[in-house]
Amino acid sequence: MGIATHPFDALMDITARPKTVFVKGEGSWLWDDTGKRYLDFIQGWAVNCLGHSPDVVADALAAQARLLLSPSPAFYNAPSLKLANALVEHSCFDQVFFANSGAEANEGAIKLARKYGALHRNGAYEIITFEGGFHGRTLATMSASGKKAFEPLFEPKVPGFRKALLNDLASVRRLINSKTVAVMLEPIQGEAGVWPATDQFLSELRALTKEHGLLLIVDEIQTGMGRTGKLFHYEHADIEPDIMTLGKGIGGGVPLAALLATEHASCFEHGDQGGTFNGNPLMCAAGLAVLESIAAPAFLKAAVDAGLFLESELQRLSARHGLGEVRGRGLLLALDLKLPMGASILAQAFEAGVLLNSPQPDALRFMPALNVTRDEIGAMIDCLDAILTKVGAARRVA
Repeated sequence: MGIATHPFDALMDITARPKTVFVKGEGSWLWDDTGKRYLDFIQGWAVNCLGHSPDVVADALAAQARLLLSPSPAFYNAPSLKLANALVEHSCFDQVFFANSGAEANEGAIKLARKYGALHRNGAYEIITFEGGFHGRTLATMSASGKKAFEPLFEPKVPGFRKALLNDLASVRRLINSKTVAVMLEPIQGEAGVWPATDQFLSELRALTKEHGLLLIVDEIQTGMGRTGKLFHYEHADIEPDIMTLGKGIGGGVPLAALLATEHASCFEHGDQGGTFNGNPLMCAAGLAVLESIAAPAFLKAAVDAGLFLESELQRLSARHGLGEVRGRGLLLALDLKLPMGASILAQAFEAGVLLNSPQPDALRFMPALNVTRDEIGAMIDCLDAILTKVGAARRVA
């Protein structure tokens, strides 16, 4: 029998974590097992779109748990049908496949595109993705990603992913050949440091893919579900992709994801795709509660207003401390630090009871709950302002 020498040792050591155990969350706040409270501007990496433990999700889970947990994906269940129809109603897509994680949804998108190529494009299978992109941690989605740290890992990778440059249409055009079946991208590259594709680029990319008969896949794992001010980010560019993936925010804190496709792109045959827990009623009930909350016009307007306020406060902070640009859209924003001091700022903020994220050493990423308040934004800005003031003073002394 294995014996862990410390309670933390039983978990695989796959990332650096502080020796803190969180036990409770409510809205924008988390509490650890000592009773210390933290203001959370990470929210599970944009997962908790309604904040921690929102009543609508908790109530939906409790009610559904008493009715039906999982009848098997071999049968229909009411919550999955309701959520699928609601997603179709609110989007340009015709069909939905539910999954348990964003990576699984993206894996499904890759498989769907390759199936389409086999059926309609003489076996074409290559998908053009982008440098700096991040699509998940399965072997295929790591291969599709343009993350440098992934390059030496788990070789050999899955072949068939050629990398273009974001916002460079010519770089995409150069990669198109007879083997190409699709182009796949995040509308905003979150993991790379919050680098947006411009609306013009997305529009031109849609035109280019149509010109060549290619599928356009938008990975909206992070940008979807109201994160950038519209229910789905592709709406900003006034385009209609062929395939979209959702994750993170769609479950409001529970493991839920979705692969959406137009009727034209939906070509899976029986046996091609599946999953034991996919579309289970418990998670879909939570997803339906989340979608109904976010899709309300007043909710999205409030989220847009919060995003504009956060952006203006970050710009003010940047000007005060001589930092760089504020990037992103809505409530997915980054502050360019100009110097690799992200880790130091995170540690100081953590001690002060504020949770921040640094996707790159020279940038901070902000992913608060979509219903974050102005007071909570102000408290985070005050904390960050104090830290940057100390950092600046230390640099001047040095």
